[in-house]
Amino acid sequence: MSAVISERILDKEQRLDGRKITEIRELQSAVDLLPRVHGTGMFMRGDTQVLSIVTLGSPGDVQTLDSMEMEGTKRYMHHYNDAPFTYGDTRPMRGPSRRAIGHGALAERALEPVLPEEADFPYAIRVVSEVMGSNGSSSMASVCGSTLSLMAAGVPIKKPVAGIAMGLASQGLYATVGVENPRWKVLTDLQDIEDGNGGMDFKIAGTCDGITAIQMDTKTSGLTFDIVKQTIAQSSEARLQILDQMAGTIAEPRADLSEYAPRIVTIQIDPEKIRDVIGPGGKVINKIIDDTGVQIDIEQDGRVMVTSSDAEGMKQAIETITALTKEVEAGEIYDGTVVRLEDFGAFVQILPNKDGLVHVSEIAWARTNKPSDVLKLGDKVKVKVKEIDNLGRVNLSMKALLPKPEVHEERSQN
Repeated sequence: MSAVISERILDKEQRLDGRKITEIRELQSAVDLLPRVHGTGMFMRGDTQVLSIVTLGSPGDVQTLDSMEMEGTKRYMHHYNDAPFTYGDTRPMRGPSRRAIGHGALAERALEPVLPEEADFPYAIRVVSEVMGSNGSSSMASVCGSTLSLMAAGVPIKKPVAGIAMGLASQGLYATVGVENPRWKVLTDLQDIEDGNGGMDFKIAGTCDGITAIQMDTKTSGLTFDIVKQTIAQSSEARLQILDQMAGTIAEPRADLSEYAPRIVTIQIDPEKIRDVIGPGGKVINKIIDDTGVQIDIEQDGRVMVTSSDAEGMKQAIETITALTKEVEAGEIYDGTVVRLEDFGAFVQILPNKDGLVHVSEIAWARTNKPSDVLKLGDKVKVKVKEIDNLGRVNLSMKALLPKPEVHEERSQN
């Protein structure tokens, strides 16, 4: 059957479905097919149909890599699923096949060059491509579906990416002994039945500017430079046609993330203060997480990323972290709590890990014999930072915030 198909193409440039050798099957695309997820995109080329779904997570949701070949993390993950019905089969459903893993990896590689930098978009990104039907290059369809879903989710990719599978009809290229004048024709948008002896499956993905990923298998004894050159030129025309069709559905990433996606706020703190946020044995950070319901990720350079879908919890967590890491400066005013009383003054907590001393002479303009005469433990007081001495001790004043009487009795601080 494949020999007859190839001969027909070589003799008359006539394909089984009536297309020209440079013609793409009917294209369709759509976004927002599933309302609750962070982003969806559907791409259909002929009978090949892929639905891609995006999920955005906190920086802590990245995939950990720990194998014999590599160690590290991966922030962009693409998973490709092709159930038996995709190919008109009935068979047990087990784990992903080597083919599915390879197709997913190819589509993942195609999108990696256009992803935003982590500093600009710190989310972990997972795309799952569900193949609903396959008749030629579902992996390239998943590239297109992934692009649509990422733009629909508001992921600021640099440029849209599309992919196409190129085929070959030939005679003489697959012989054991070379043929002097082999005949060949490059086919745009390969379908399964055209991938026989003397054929190839040359997948090429890229943007309007260039190629981002290539994968090729061939049923010949080799390809000439002219075949490769013609394939790349023909695929470029096809890719631009697909990109134009996708642009009619969604031309660029949306300005705003889905309302269901978590928000990430990045705070830059002094790296020396990281231990104050974490606390002994993680006690402090775990309490913040438990109290607010956020996720917190801390980098060694002092970046603290707070992830939450709850605006109030996010605000509370940020305020707590800011208070834990804030540097006290002279002249600042705080609402504090009296935590200790001595004869010479009162200690007031102005930040979670920072106390200051209000000397007895700084409590009020009127003479105060003992702090306990006017204050008690737990009192909420407003104080002003008078100075920070060379030992880092914070001296506070309450009277500096009170109106100064015309006549008052001065008290020595000795």
